[in-house]
Amino acid sequence: MAAATSSGKNYINEFSGLKSWFFSLDHKRIAILYMYSVCTFFLVGGLFALLVRTELFTPGKTIVEAGTYNQFMTYHGAIMVFMVIIPGIPAILGNFFLPIHIGAKDVAFPRINLLSWYLFMFGALLAVSTLFTGRVDTGWTFYTPYSIKTQASTVTMVVAAFIMGMSSVVTGLNFIATIHTLRAPGMTMNRMPLFCWAIYATSILQVLATPVLGITLLLLVAEKVLGIGIFDASLGGDPVLFQHFFWFYSHPAVYIMILPAMGIISEVITTFSRKTIFGYTAIAYSSLGIAAVSFFVWGHHMYVSGQSEVAGILFSFLTMLVGVPTAIKMFNWVATLYKGSIQFRAPMLYALGFLFLFAIGGVTGIMLATIGIDVHFHDTYFVVAHFHYVMVGGVLMALMAGMFYWVPKMFGRMYNEGWARLSFIFTFIGFNVTFFPQFILGANGMPRRYFDYIPAFTSLNQISTLGSYMIGIGMIIGIITIIRAIKCGELAPANPWGAKTLEWTISSPPPHHNFDVEPTITAGPYEYR
Repeated sequence: MAAATSSGKNYINEFSGLKSWFFSLDHKRIAILYMYSVCTFFLVGGLFALLVRTELFTPGKTIVEAGTYNQFMTYHGAIMVFMVIIPGIPAILGNFFLPIHIGAKDVAFPRINLLSWYLFMFGALLAVSTLFTGRVDTGWTFYTPYSIKTQASTVTMVVAAFIMGMSSVVTGLNFIATIHTLRAPGMTMNRMPLFCWAIYATSILQVLATPVLGITLLLLVAEKVLGIGIFDASLGGDPVLFQHFFWFYSHPAVYIMILPAMGIISEVITTFSRKTIFGYTAIAYSSLGIAAVSFFVWGHHMYVSGQSEVAGILFSFLTMLVGVPTAIKMFNWVATLYKGSIQFRAPMLYALGFLFLFAIGGVTGIMLATIGIDVHFHDTYFVVAHFHYVMVGGVLMALMAGMFYWVPKMFGRMYNEGWARLSFIFTFIGFNVTFFPQFILGANGMPRRYFDYIPAFTSLNQISTLGSYMIGIGMIIGIITIIRAIKCGELAPANPWGAKTLEWTISSPPPHHNFDVEPTITAGPYEYR
């Protein structure tokens, strides 16, 4: 790949003052605004997670009553899903690096990019405001008929989720337009970094799937406010219809969360293996394959909803089918590691942690795709463990890998390697201590979302709670390490890792317009040997 030099002021000090940040059209500054926003909500959502686990330390009441526990559970899920995991990687790292990766000076629609952050913030703050105006206890899925009948601030929370969905859609449209119209000369689709392919597939999902959630939420509001019979059986509606609508969006949303994470893993593994990635084309097009199949698997959430046996068998087959492109990625990552000159820096440790945890999440996902097994494990802690091995073990590990990988480029400062590795150790061990016992709890029949449990489940719940505290310690260490790097880390060279993609050919941090001269691309992104 051709070099692209840059000089002059960087994006951080090009303009000073808060106003220059809040009204900036620079994709890098908007990415930093997202970073601080998402990290703040991550801390809030993580606090609710610790409160949930603390309550479950003993049977019966430990710190709060059942109603308050339901609120803790709802806010943990809603904040983590809608304000952290879904927007996290695309809005932060996608916004920052997608234009640079393809040799562009910015995204296709800078003003819409800024609008997306304001929509996200408005929706997120509106959701958080319900903590002070009635609170919500429906769970993050807002299942009917309870969400229709409860007197909590459900309408406000649902409208907030709708607004955040709008932010997701315009971001996806912007990224698709950027990839199709602003690639530098020579930057063909098959020369794009794999992170760009992951963001591209994610954007397609955002644009096609999110409107379905928006319509569903508006129908819920209409029924609750106007009394229209859509989901309420007493008014002639069907509560199962809500599940169909919700999961038609929410299963693709799983891949909105995980596909960008997979893109990060592709970048980190090839860099720290010092080796051209194995099967570039297969990894690139498997992202599109995952996106396509994800629209046809929502019914595996509904095996016990009364759907026909034929539908159950079909959804079971399609759910297992989505494992094929996922397995292609896993195989190619392992093949890239084989005989590579591996460097165990913090980003690589988090990437290897991703491979281990995501493999467990994937295997248990195939188990839950099997109707007979899923019926037994349905709504138990086995499902909770599976979900977190995929979403937290996958997305969180990849996000931390990406942050440590790209912080030197984003801010021009190096992090402390020892503290970053310590963060990984606490997070990885704590994660397994937290969630692996939940497989056992679920297999033994402990239902999820319950405030209480039988005394026989006490010891495993206590182990799980102690593990959650370890995750909290690991995350705090990681966040402090990144903050210290931003504030007072050693100055970073342009390419501290010896990586080959385009962002490492410009200064750290990047200049305001990314490139002084438009680069010309003459080779692929991973030409190590």
